[in-house]
Amino acid sequence: MIEDIQKRALHRTRILEGQLRGLGRMIENEDYCMDIITQSRAIQRSLESLNRLLLENHLRTHVTHMFEHGGDDREQAVEELLRAFDFDGR
Repeated sequence: MIEDIQKRALHRTRILEGQLRGLGRMIENEDYCMDIITQSRAIQRSLESLNRLLLENHLRTHVTHMFEHGGDDREQAVEELLRAFDFDGR
């Protein structure tokens, strides 16, 4: 994993951990539903940010190598990317 991306991804997971704990407390405390939904949506955005970092790492490392190698490796890279975006029809 690229060092800078790993550092940023780990930072993002720590933020997510705190957000999830906060969401759990909100549910336990029976906070206002719209506040809980707002927090849940913030967590979803944070997960998307993490996924973007992980995808960037994969593209810059594995996919680049797989495309350069060609053949079956290239096809595997394409299939993985389609799965990552739920475009494989499964």
